[in-house]
Formats: sequence, C-alpha cells, structure tokens
Amino acid sequence: MAPLDGRLPVLLLRYVNMHPSQLSIRDFTYALPENRIAQHPLAQRDAARLLTYRNGEMADRLFQELADVLPPDTLLLFNNTRVVRARLLFPKESGATIELFCLEPLAPARELEQAMLQSGSASWLCLIGNNRRWKAGPLVLEAGGIRLVAERGERMEDAYEIHFNWSPATLSFAELLEQLGHIPLPPYMKRPDDATDASRYQTVFARFDGSVAAPTASLHFTEALLGKLDKAGIQRQELTLHIGAGTFKPVKAEQLGDHPMHREEMILDAGLIDRLLRHKGPVVPVGTTALRCLESIYWLGALLLQQPEKPDLPEVSQFTPYDLISPPETTAALLALKERLHQRTPAFTSVMIAPGYHFRLASGLITNFHQPNSTLLLLVAAALGDDWRRLYDHALATDYRFLSYGDGSLLWFEKEVKA
Repeated sequence: MAPLDGRLPVLLLRYVNMHPSQLSIRDFTYALPENRIAQHPLAQRDAARLLTYRNGEMADRLFQELADVLPPDTLLLFNNTRVVRARLLFPKESGATIELFCLEPLAPARELEQAMLQSGSASWLCLIGNNRRWKAGPLVLEAGGIRLVAERGERMEDAYEIHFNWSPATLSFAELLEQLGHIPLPPYMKRPDDATDASRYQTVFARFDGSVAAPTASLHFTEALLGKLDKAGIQRQELTLHIGAGTFKPVKAEQLGDHPMHREEMILDAGLIDRLLRHKGPVVPVGTTALRCLESIYWLGALLLQQPEKPDLPEVSQFTPYDLISPPETTAALLALKERLHQRTPAFTSVMIAPGYHFRLASGLITNFHQPNSTLLLLVAAALGDDWRRLYDHALATDYRFLSYGDGSLLWFEKEVKA
C-alpha cells in the first residue's frame, strides 16, 4: 500500500480550514462550448488523447501510451460495473411516448445485483419523461414476445415508485431491460442511443449489472492496451460501484451544504482489501467512481472503528470525511473493514470529495474532463487545487474532447499546501 501522509494538494489557503459545506460552486465552474462535448466515441477506444499532470507540469499524450507514463509498480483500479438499458419507452395510442428511467430498486430486493435477478414483478424508483401525457391507468410495452406493464405509485421528490409486471415471468429484470430497454446516454449528448452505443458505452471488462452511466475513463481501455500494461508490470484490480443518475446532477445550490449528494452502491470483498494492504506502490483509480469507492473503503473502516458494535456496515455520508473526529491510521481502518466482509458485500456511499479533502488511499487518478458546476469537477479541484483551472484551460485551448465520450487525463496528486 502506498505511504500516505494526509497532506493536501495545492490550494488557496482560504479553502484549507473551510468545511466543504461552505464552499460556493461559483468558484468551480468554467465555460464549456457545445461543440467541445463529444457526441460519439472515436473509432478506436485507445486513440483518445491523454493529458498528463504531475508537479504542475502538463504533457499531451495518447491513451495508447499509458504504459509508458505509469511507474511499473502502479496498481490501477477498474470499476467493473455494467451499464443496464435503464430507459424504457412506452408508446401511447395518442402518438406520445412515456419514458421510464429506472434509478434504483425498491422491492422486493433493494440491493442492485439481487434486484436485477428478480423475475415476474418488481418495484423501482423511476424518473418519468413526458409525465403529463400519462393520465391514468397502466402503461404497456410489448415486443419480441415480451409484455411489460407499468403502474405509477407514490411520488418521491422528483421520481415515482413504479410497479412492473412482465411475462414471461421467468425472465429476470436484467434480461427484461436487455430486451426492451435503451442505453441511458447522458442528457448532454442530446441524441437517441444507437447500435454503436450498445458496445461503446460499456467497458471491455464490464461484468456486474447495475449502473445507469458508464465509468467513462475506463471506456478508453482495450484488450491490447491492457496487455501492454501487463507487460510493463502495471498491476490491475477490479472493484464495483454501481453508478446512479445523480452523477450528472449539476450543483445548483449556492453552497455545497445545500446540495444533496447522490447515493451509490458498492460491492466489496476481503480480497480487494488484502490487495490494498499488500501493495506498496502508487494506487491509481481509473475514473471518479473507482476513486469514490476506494476512498469510501477507508471511511467505512474508520466508522467501524468508532462504532464496532454496529451490526451492519455503516453508510459513508456526504460529509463523513470532514466531520469524523480523529481518523485512524490507514491500515487499522482497512483491517476493521476486512473483518466485516464476506463475498461481494453491499455497502453505500454518498461521499463528496471537494477541496479540503485529504486523500487516504489514492495517489492519482485517470479521468475524463467533466461538466461545469458538477461534483466531479469538485473532485478534480480537490486533487489539483487551483491548478484544475489551468488544466482545463489547456484542454480547451488544445482541442481536447470533453465529457463521457471525450478524451482523458492522468492526474498525480500534489502533496503540499502552497500559498
């Protein structure tokens, strides 16, 4: 495991002792022209550009060269979640279409991987597109010998409880979505999904159904590139965080304390913790979701050390890292969590990584370029301090492609506070 000292990245000193709830999103935004948002993937995944950052120095590379710029003792962490076809389009006799966007399971199983195996019926929390056209009664979608009926239930803030019944009842919910659903492209793409998205909005190592968005930094990896990394001595480890639609939610509140951070499900096991304990070199998550999962692992252990009698795993809340008193030594936190894990144990995190955050396990990050006014941009600012703006200015000035199908960056975290 990499040595960790809890030092902060390069920041303006006014952020060092400020609780993230007091931060203003207006300090973490930029102008993103529409024509810089990648609407389609490149023909070749690893042909994307790669902007590297270390010790304030930037360099323009290609993703194909990643093995050349990583130290041979690096451990890369990949999120192996699989994007599900979470958008269901129900045609009405009037010609209108009602869209149900499945967000999270409600019953009978609330854990994602179990919910995907449910057959015959299930209840989910869904966003409803064109809800005004859904006057009364159930929605019906029939295709390929499958009949799906949806009934609207209780409203829960911006979403609704939706009760699904389908036949053949032997189909799992995952199989149902695969047959009838659509790829949930991010709203900023402003186009319907097509045949290309079915494979390209999915990583080559996706294994476990549960996400409504892709871990986009991982979309650049090919089997050939993974082979190059293996030959160069770069180590790999998979983890699972199922990505929710909240990842696209912009921060509209003036202060971060008024922005509710989205909750996501992680799947953990003791083997992952053992790998982190054994590894001595840099640990680099591929994507913000892998980073959120990695850092949440530490905070789960820290919470368990403070409340060892708790029967279930605690949940990492939005401001746990900033409110927890006297965080423990890293190894102690990891060992505390390991003792509570069995094979593929579910856990939940709503952690917000923002300027002022002390990274506990990660040494760097591979990530794409993110939306203005987003919590993902806050995460980059937590890693780079004020240099996040210089990085993004360079990317805009040199024609990098932005957001999910865009180019990527390799960011090494700074270690000292500078005035």
